[in-house]
Amino acid sequence: MATTYQIAVIGDWESVMGFRALGLDTYPVTSVEEAREKVKELAKTDCAVIYLTEQLAKDMEDVLSRYKDELRPAIILIPGREGSLGIGKDNIQRAIERAVGADIL
Repeated sequence: MATTYQIAVIGDWESVMGFRALGLDTYPVTSVEEAREKVKELAKTDCAVIYLTEQLAKDMEDVLSRYKDELRPAIILIPGREGSLGIGKDNIQRAIERAVGADIL
């Protein structure tokens, strides 16, 4: 029997509620500490992907580095309602550089 993996979205209410219509599990939070605890909780489950708003991620470097090289969950940064901070793009660019040895973006 195949395992069904969860996809979660963590961020402020306005940023995450649109994802609920797509069938993703949404977790609106009001603080960085609440987001930090939710990521740790989801990492212990069958959660394969966590979308996290950049506004929260900028103050969660400890959590992001903890799961950076883990197979699961993949933590992907997305812009929040305030717009992009560029953190997600920078993370993708560094991952590509590690994988292929050069900046191809």
